[in-house]
Amino acid sequence: MFEQLNKLLKFIVDFDDQELDEIAKCFKPKLVNKNAILLSKGEVSNKFYFVQKGCLRTYFIDKEGNEKTRLVIYDCTIGTALTSFISQKPSFEFIEALEDTELLIISHKDFYKLNNEMIKWKIFYQRILEMAYSFQNKKIEGLVTLSAKQRYELLLKETPILVQKLSNKILASYLDIAQETLSRLKSK
Repeated sequence: MFEQLNKLLKFIVDFDDQELDEIAKCFKPKLVNKNAILLSKGEVSNKFYFVQKGCLRTYFIDKEGNEKTRLVIYDCTIGTALTSFISQKPSFEFIEALEDTELLIISHKDFYKLNNEMIKWKIFYQRILEMAYSFQNKKIEGLVTLSAKQRYELLLKETPILVQKLSNKILASYLDIAQETLSRLKSK
């Protein structure tokens, strides 16, 4: 059950088997159905997710009522509504299952318990924060400097699985383009 999680953890930090066993004790498996809302705006994010199989997204709703997908968490990746998880303040984001999804979940309490007790977990945490920061900066830079076509082409190059996993509506919100624009780009 923890093979994929262990592989990801060891990719990020060289945990030994004993450390992986301790970490595994903190994660609980959960199956969620498509369209399940795991976090709503105004709730505090107190869970960190590893997707074994399936797909989650974090999104917010802008002033005009449009959904804006910030992050897609798919097979063998991790994530949460990170700002709320860190601050323990109400989230501006929602977390939704886009398909039936198999999760391993660690609570905020257990996450920070590991952070206080295990030096390699601190390193892991630092690295995921660095990755999250880099990812968000790159996304913002793309929104500011790239055309819709360039953003779509970059997505096809770097994460083509998202084109397969996401509906046009959600993919368009992730790229911050109109669905009609996305349809034109896909048809070319």
